[in-house]
Amino acid sequence: MKIHILLATLLFAAPALVSAQNDAKDDPAGNLQKFQQFYRYLNGAYVDTVHNNELVESAIREVLLQLDPHSTYVSPEEMVEVKESFDGSFSGIGIEFNVLRDTIIVVNVISGGPAEQVGLLPNDRIVAVDGKSSVGVKQIDVPKLLRGPKGSRVETRIVRHGGGEPLDFTIVRDNIPINTVDAAYKVDPKTGYIRINRFANNTYKEFTDAVQKLGPMDALILDLRSNGGGLMGGAVQLSNFFLPEGSVIVSTEGMRVPPDRIVAKEDGPFTKGKVIVLINETSASASEIVSGAIQDWDRGLLIGRRTFGKGLVQRQFPLQDGSAVRLTVARYHTPTGRMIQRPYENGNLDAYYEDFNKRFEPGASDSVGGDTTQRFKTLRSGRTVYGGGGITPDIVVPLDTSDYTKYWGSLVRQGVINEFVIEYLDENRPALSSRYAAPEKFVSDFTVSDDVLDALTAKATKKGIAFDAAEFERSKKALKTQLKALIAQKMWGVNEYYLVVNGEDDPVFAKALEVLRDWERYGSGIAY
Repeated sequence: MKIHILLATLLFAAPALVSAQNDAKDDPAGNLQKFQQFYRYLNGAYVDTVHNNELVESAIREVLLQLDPHSTYVSPEEMVEVKESFDGSFSGIGIEFNVLRDTIIVVNVISGGPAEQVGLLPNDRIVAVDGKSSVGVKQIDVPKLLRGPKGSRVETRIVRHGGGEPLDFTIVRDNIPINTVDAAYKVDPKTGYIRINRFANNTYKEFTDAVQKLGPMDALILDLRSNGGGLMGGAVQLSNFFLPEGSVIVSTEGMRVPPDRIVAKEDGPFTKGKVIVLINETSASASEIVSGAIQDWDRGLLIGRRTFGKGLVQRQFPLQDGSAVRLTVARYHTPTGRMIQRPYENGNLDAYYEDFNKRFEPGASDSVGGDTTQRFKTLRSGRTVYGGGGITPDIVVPLDTSDYTKYWGSLVRQGVINEFVIEYLDENRPALSSRYAAPEKFVSDFTVSDDVLDALTAKATKKGIAFDAAEFERSKKALKTQLKALIAQKMWGVNEYYLVVNGEDDPVFAKALEVLRDWERYGSGIAY
């Protein structure tokens, strides 16, 4: 009983202190006594057995939900997984998740993992696993549902936020990638491209190794799209790579922590040269630190769509059973003073994510920019940049969903495309390897024939996906690119996947090349 009361005290102490700061009438000691009294009544008088540990964990999660969307409770079992996500690997589907109000919510989709390949998105709700409802599952039990031997299948049913019919996904478990640099290659002799999927302990070393391997360059395209963040230290190191000594990279402010400014410790290795950063609506946290620093110092141009807007400094407080609470203690601000975090009012998680989901609606104003009423001036040339949560790019490329159809979505979600590529390579790998000894030749010369597409649609029909001729024609070009990219990935690696996608079907990447070709027009005021 003493352990349960101690946990309960820890649970209510932090919220009580927060309230006390905002309401002079609050009585922290009295609130704790009140809760302990309630707890004694609960254990001494309730009609059924009280599962104290489960109740306390549920209460902690619900209280944190009222504070902000990113303060979380981490169970002892989850603490092991947190370490794995930065340092190790495991066989699973490749998502980060949380359980809120009895439902598994996808927080982040790990780049290159099985879940990303079939089309899972952040904020998807997993409502069934292998035909059984997952509603009500405990946080501790989710890994048991989703992890398993490499190559094994897991059937998941997803509900997209905002309603609509449930979507079924077939996901083949695999080793979750631990590398944070997905791709690094020369676009041309003077231009490099590096894509980072998240920030971990080894990110900066991976990045600098990639730069060294690429060799001298006059321009770098840094792709942070769908980079959900990670460790702040990696973001600071990467920002310093582009900035001179003394440049503020990020500052933090909180009610109970002193203001702090993190500055570049030395001149970065790439303080001269053209820089373009690619961002989108799932670029978050640490990737927003990098984007904000480069934009505010006029060090490069940002292209794409407004970032997620997750700018909270969190500190992990250990609890005695090996669990922890990760509490927001401050907020990130860019060098010009812009707050990265989007507004979150009254614990309204649905409204918070609705802002995010609107960005996927074609033509919606929120899909391209932020709050234009909050204007700031960059630190070198005085260009106007915008606040209001997230980082708004200098050049917006609206989301294009013209080639997306329900038919294509069904092929992706049910794993038909991935399965087809595996079977295709089983039959054709020797011939492809002989004909395309180097991936560059494959990228330039290989085309997906209509016979291959016919075989794909035939397989889909056998799987119960009705053929839709009109939708197939709309998605045909994108399907060809996806098939070619997946073949390249499975033959050589993720790097070659992006060689294909960037070169054939990526308007944001195409815009970056256009900007570099006409830098005098676009790059006015940018230091390089």
